[in-house]
Amino acid sequence: MTIQFTLNGRPQSLECRLGENVQTLLHSMGYHSVRNSDDGWGYAGSDVILLNGKLINASLLIAAQLEGAEVKTAEALSEWNQLSLVQRTMIDVGVVQSGYNDPALALILTDLLERIPQPTRDEIDDALSGLFSRDAGYQQFYEVVELAVKRLDDPAYTQQFAPEFRDDLAVVGKNCPKIDSAKMVQAKPCYVEDRIPANACVIKMLRSPHAHAWIKHLDVSKAEALAGVVSVITHKNCPDIPYTPGGQSAPEPSPLDRRMFGQKLRHAGDRVAAVVAESVEIAEQALTLIDVEYDVLKPVMSIDEAMAANAPIIHNEPIEYGVGAPDDLEEQNRNADPREGKLIVNFPIGCFPRKNIAASVRGHIGDLDKGFAEADKIIERTYESKQVQQLPVETHICYSYMDGDRIVMHDSTQVPWHVRRQVAKILNVKQNKVHIVKERVGGGYGSKQDILLEDVCAWATWTTGRPVYFHHTREEEFISNSTRHVAKVVVKLGAKKDGTLTAIDMDFRANTGPYGNHALTVPSNGPALSLPLYPCDNVDFRVTTYYSNICPTGAYQGYGAPKGNYALTMAMAEMADELGIDHLDMVEKNRVVEGQELKILAAIGEGKMPASAPKVHSCALGPILREGRKLIEWDSPKQDDGEWRVGRGVAIIQQKSGIPDIDQANCQIKMASDGTFIVHSGAADIGTGLDTVISKLTAEVLCCPMDDITIHSGDTDHAPFDKGAYASSGTCFSGNAAKRAAEAMREKILQCGAEMLGEPVEDVAIVTPGLVKGKQGEVNYFDIAHKAESGTGWGQLLASGCFTTPEFAFPYGANFAEVAVNTRTGEIRLDKFHALLDCGTPVNPDLALGQIYGASMRAIGHSLYEELIYDEHGVPVTRDLKSYGAPMIGDIPRDFKAVLVPSDDPIGPYGAKSISEIGVNGAAPAIASAIHDACGVWMRDWHFTPEKVLQGLNKL
Repeated sequence: MTIQFTLNGRPQSLECRLGENVQTLLHSMGYHSVRNSDDGWGYAGSDVILLNGKLINASLLIAAQLEGAEVKTAEALSEWNQLSLVQRTMIDVGVVQSGYNDPALALILTDLLERIPQPTRDEIDDALSGLFSRDAGYQQFYEVVELAVKRLDDPAYTQQFAPEFRDDLAVVGKNCPKIDSAKMVQAKPCYVEDRIPANACVIKMLRSPHAHAWIKHLDVSKAEALAGVVSVITHKNCPDIPYTPGGQSAPEPSPLDRRMFGQKLRHAGDRVAAVVAESVEIAEQALTLIDVEYDVLKPVMSIDEAMAANAPIIHNEPIEYGVGAPDDLEEQNRNADPREGKLIVNFPIGCFPRKNIAASVRGHIGDLDKGFAEADKIIERTYESKQVQQLPVETHICYSYMDGDRIVMHDSTQVPWHVRRQVAKILNVKQNKVHIVKERVGGGYGSKQDILLEDVCAWATWTTGRPVYFHHTREEEFISNSTRHVAKVVVKLGAKKDGTLTAIDMDFRANTGPYGNHALTVPSNGPALSLPLYPCDNVDFRVTTYYSNICPTGAYQGYGAPKGNYALTMAMAEMADELGIDHLDMVEKNRVVEGQELKILAAIGEGKMPASAPKVHSCALGPILREGRKLIEWDSPKQDDGEWRVGRGVAIIQQKSGIPDIDQANCQIKMASDGTFIVHSGAADIGTGLDTVISKLTAEVLCCPMDDITIHSGDTDHAPFDKGAYASSGTCFSGNAAKRAAEAMREKILQCGAEMLGEPVEDVAIVTPGLVKGKQGEVNYFDIAHKAESGTGWGQLLASGCFTTPEFAFPYGANFAEVAVNTRTGEIRLDKFHALLDCGTPVNPDLALGQIYGASMRAIGHSLYEELIYDEHGVPVTRDLKSYGAPMIGDIPRDFKAVLVPSDDPIGPYGAKSISEIGVNGAAPAIASAIHDACGVWMRDWHFTPEKVLQGLNKL
């Protein structure tokens, strides 16, 4: 059929299919702002357009509805690369992070301000009620509107919403636009889906309907015979290579327990067969032609079920060790089933698959019995968490093609170098035959540290020679993506009457699901990132991670810390209540302080033990808790209202800034012919502004404008190695590598400049804006670059930097919450949430605040709304955004504050530490302790619902 309409002011006459979806149609026409992130349900708002002046989700329209209509997309907001008022304001406030649905935000806010020039908060909430944002946390959206309203009257109006730091520095600690934000908010091509050509084949996956089953019969011949089907991949024709989806440094501290396709299926949604076809429609039709029969097994869904003496064994394949094989390995393998492939353990991690144990570890300091004997009060409590999903707005996606005898992959990943290593291993080729291009990442939060579709995409291209893409649906994100590990934590505390801790015992049990990616490291971080908050002489911990048939788990921001911190903080709150001590006072009495040696961390590693007990080089918890107590009015009376009871809670938190003695980052800088700089960083910016951090650090060292610096990052051909964006390492590791490269460049510039000036190098210095100044004269970078590249010069100036360290840089913080609980209905209302964080020197303060708001809202969502739910057969029933229940703008606290409290850390660049991950660690215990303060109910099962409140009140 032919339709005629006006699109962004231009007449269009298009041939299209009957019933063609408008989102698909517009995106295929090159309008990248109209994105699909929720399987066409119109819930996320990423696909919003203006149709005859009204906002509507393009996914909910068919092409015929455009006939005679006037359509506007976010591309209409700017012309010739000139940002609109709203777009510029979004960038200035710092809300653009992953950027995936920010064009939609710009379109919605533009429409709002045209309809209502001075909207109220309720009107803003109404306008944005259909937009899902997982990274920005919504709070800064109000600041965008506030600033935009003022600029409607005065386009030159400026306003600073974030504080600035370090008067002694030029750009570090100051607010400036994120360097990639303009192309994101304008919907310029920058994501993987924007790179896929029309002739690319598509992968669609047939997935297991059962949580635990064998494939008894599989016939793909009818699918293979369908016109347009290029290939069908199954366990019969894929590489028989065990690997781990976890993107971790080699040798991985996770069991290699996954095969591209297996005959045994270990979760609902597990891979059965992949169809490679020339269109989505053909691929989906081919899936219906695959004949498969299953031998259904009993699923194991919980930690208790996995521990049971007669539990079904999830992994019964033969076990091999890289090093450190146990003496009884032959006995363990006696009844192994070779149909399951093989399971490889690189080095001992406490892996006992026949007991459904993927990993285990134990450590201690002091004398636990002595510590409990000295206690006046001992309590023991059990705390449990539920399974939650990362929910990046951009679902997982990869596009691959052949370039001669090399495979090129455009990938939305946090770990391009780990992807290259894994893909090369699976294809059985050398790594120089694999080129990974990390595109802009539309949200990851740890899920894109796992390698979930790149293996199939690479194999499909390698075996067919065709360009291929694999794009998860939202349903696939829920049933086959990585999620947060489920935990059951038993904490036993001993304390003196005055609140001084004498002993801590933590038994941390985790549910890793069907595969053991991160099975050692995530649960180990439960005690590793909670116990050091309350240094105690007598501590014992045990970590045991169990296999099960829940949907896969993996890396998620916080990486074990939220669960450990929830359990320990709640136990501290319960101990304080038993002793009649104010919870915040008890925190102050026992908390970590600057300069302290963290002895317990000498007993916990991530596959490699620390050489010595780490020391706290910087810690701003003192001023954080003083300011937080004041902001939340901790000591003031609470104003109950009828059936509503008010309570306040607190949690202190910590994280790391990378993994000492394991992580490494590299950077290279070259001076261009005019004295500007090209920086090749291995860093993987996933929306946090890491490229901007690296640009700032380079500019600070070289005393040049940021506009003189161009960043190329995350490309395995064109940048040096970096282990990737995880473990909160970006600013500290990748930033320090860039700073060291810039310092090496500075030394070369000084030597060359001194020679040109005829002065000793000790008499010259670099000064702004890009000059070498001596006692007699000065020379600019342009002239130095020209001389360097001349026939009598030194050669183009090149420099590199590498960063590793045995030292920790710990960010610290505290979350304060005020809730109101309805004692009749059980409803929980989060009225106030204040997140105060010490990230050392905030390199990008406005972006740092956005990171805090976003992380806090994810944690609030996990605490109050979110849970993956299964039916009685172990099949997930929460498969879409609406049923899952992640928070939207109407769910944020009315009083929501993010506060940066600086410190100066000697490890991080210019005193900086990490910021993006720590913010998820404290909401649950802060809210749960506030609920108890309000109504007397201890929430030991996380998340928190009205039903659980009423059960605690004996009303249900």
